[in-house]
Amino acid sequence: MAESTVPILPCQTLAPVLDFYTALGFEVTDHQLSPDPYAVVQRGGIQLHFFGMQQYDPDASHSTCLVRTDDVDALHAAFQEGLRSAYGRVPSQGLPRLGAIADTSSGIREFLMTDPGGNCLRIGQPIRAGQHHRPSPEEPFAKALHHAAVFADSQEDPAAAARVLDRALESPDGPPAPVLLFRILALRADLAHRLADSASAEAFTRRADSTAEALTAEERESVRDELKHLADLLA
Repeated sequence: MAESTVPILPCQTLAPVLDFYTALGFEVTDHQLSPDPYAVVQRGGIQLHFFGMQQYDPDASHSTCLVRTDDVDALHAAFQEGLRSAYGRVPSQGLPRLGAIADTSSGIREFLMTDPGGNCLRIGQPIRAGQHHRPSPEEPFAKALHHAAVFADSQEDPAAAARVLDRALESPDGPPAPVLLFRILALRADLAHRLADSASAEAFTRRADSTAEALTAEERESVRDELKHLADLLA
């Protein structure tokens, strides 16, 4: 037997959702307006179905879809390029939005993307075959970064993540090691952007950029994802 699973996701209206996925390189393979609004998009092995529901509130959506790929970096880069072409920028707050790519504690390299209908796609690939969930680190600053990342990405609660990092940055036990400090500041800058806090976004972005200048070549390689995303924020 051969089985496959295709998610059917809600949206208020189809048009902005289809425009969004078209910008990302998807093809609209089916689109009907009556008797019920329904559409299908496909890009390679990713197929998504959508149905329209006028009473649906995208801002209150909890619908999620898991996508596995064998080249998460290439897919993220392609989506960034498509969004820049369509929107003139890569949106990181509101709807739609594209999150930064990161390695999770569960051994997955992934990013989150939320479409105009409020549907969140969690797109990633295993970092190493057979790798299992890693426990939270014990070092206080690393632990704060770990929990903030969980709030920011897994739970999509940037405000809670920001509070965790602010407490860490105000700790009398600091400062942490330069690489760890940079990662905390880079995530805090990203959170400020998501929260539309322009003053904090600029301050943390500049502070993270200044901290990065003191990193060695080896240290910069270890935080290449954060450096790339910081460059996007600076731009």
